[in-house]
Parts: sequence; C-alpha cells; structure tokens
Amino acid sequence: MTTTLSAPSAPAPARTTGRGPAARARPARARRTRLLHWIAVHAVGVAAALFFVLPFVFVFLTSVMGDDQAMSGELWPAEWHWSNYLTVFHTPGFLDWWKNSLTYAGLGTALTVCSAVPVAYALAKFRFRGRRTAMILVISTMMLPPQVVVVPMYLVWAQQLHLSGSLWPLIIPMAFGDAYSIFLLRQFLLTIPREYLESAKVDGCGEVRTLLRIVVPMARPGIAAVALFQFFFCWNDYFGPQIYTAQNPASWTLSYGLESFKSAHSVNWNLTMAATLLVMAPVILIFFFAQKAFVEGVTLTGVKG
Repeated sequence: MTTTLSAPSAPAPARTTGRGPAARARPARARRTRLLHWIAVHAVGVAAALFFVLPFVFVFLTSVMGDDQAMSGELWPAEWHWSNYLTVFHTPGFLDWWKNSLTYAGLGTALTVCSAVPVAYALAKFRFRGRRTAMILVISTMMLPPQVVVVPMYLVWAQQLHLSGSLWPLIIPMAFGDAYSIFLLRQFLLTIPREYLESAKVDGCGEVRTLLRIVVPMARPGIAAVALFQFFFCWNDYFGPQIYTAQNPASWTLSYGLESFKSAHSVNWNLTMAATLLVMAPVILIFFFAQKAFVEGVTLTGVKG
C-alpha cells in the first residue's frame, strides 16, 4: 500500500487593513480643509461686520469729542463730552422735529397697513374679472418716480386744499394704499392655503370676519415687514418734508431739520454727529428687536408667485 505525500500548502496572503500612511492622512487633510473653510468664512463675516459697524463707531466717537478735537484726525476722544447730547436736545426746535417725525412715521405706517391689507387680500384670494389688470396697474405705479407728479400734487395741496406748511399732504395719501406695500402683502397672502379660508366660510364667517380672524393673524410676519418698511421710509424721508414744510420750521421732521442743524453748526462736528446718532438710534433699535419678523416676512413673500 503506497501513500502519497502532498506538498505543503502556501501561506494565505496577509489581509490589507487599509490603515496605511495614505489612509491615515485623509482624515487629517479633511480636518485641515474644514478648519481653513471655517477661518475663511468667519474672516469674511468679521470683515463685513467691520465694514458696516465702523461708520457708526466713528460717528459715536466724534459725537463725544470736544470742539477742538472733532475732525482733527484723532480717532479716540481725549475727554468724553456727554454733554453734547444735552446741547443737541436743547437746540431750539429739535424736540419738535422729534414729535413731527413720530407723528409722520406713526400715522403713515398705520394708514398704509390698514389700507394695504384689504387690497392685497382681494388681489390674492378673490377671483374676479380684471384681477390681473388691476395687479399690473398697481405694479406700474411703482415705476413712476414721485418727482414726475410733485408739481401738480403740490398745486392741489397748496392752492386747492391750503395744507402746505404741514405734514398732512404726506400723511393723507397713505390712507389710499401704497403700491409696494400692496404688492409685498399680496405675495405673502398667496402662501396662505385657501383651505383655511374655505373652512372659515363654512363656519359662517363673512369676508371681513375671515380677513380679521384668519388672514391677519396668519399674515403677521408680512404685515410686520410692510410696517417696518413704511416706518423707515417715513422716518428717513427728506424729499417730502422739503417740498411741503420748508416754509414752516414748526413742521420740520428730523431728516430735514438735521440739514438745518448742520448748517447752524457747520464747525461743531461733534454736535452734528451727536444729532445724527440721535436720529439713527430709533431705527436701529426697532430693527434690532423686530429683525426676526422682518426677515421672515420678506423671505416668505417669494415662496409663491
């Protein structure tokens, strides 16, 4: 009986675990890439923030300088003159300009919102003949510069209604709607599902009640955005008060009175900067506290066309 001897089998090849130098270098390279991306993004953000913040810092530092140091090339106050703000407040007419600006901006914003909401609701949710034509007419008024109609409008307000020298020629037209506010609100109302309105009507709500109980609460971000836009426009408006209130200093607003203040204190740049900061402060504070609603309202207006 013969036995056969088999050759010894070759050893199995070693398995590659993928832990070589190249594999170990990939996570380190990825971490390095993420770090560089983080540094680049934050560097751009810091640069943009400084670009917007530094002018306000310059205005503030100049406003608390002395007369001899303001606009002298020195960037840091040698002495902090907080009394400059009291001097500005004691300037004749400054508090009246504040009151006029608040009246103009407050009434103008309220009238614009109250007049724009029903029109935007009708254009967004009603089905009637000529709806597209009406929307085109509203948008076309946005393309008409106000300087085109300023002369005939001034003649109407001054010679026919005798309201020149006051802010009423600027406030009263806002009760009849604003094209931009109507367009912005209409775009926002298009995002509200029609099922909510149909459910309200099934429960017995009329159009007015549906608007007040359903549409207005759901459209708060859009209404807030429109209100902020209109308030900022009225607060910063220079052209309108210059046309209608130039001959009556008691009706001047802050935006127009600031130019006169600068002329009266052409050398005292510290007082001019203090007045400028007091004019900008309400707008900055309002936007700071309402920016969430503002951004949400502006963003959602483009969801549906």
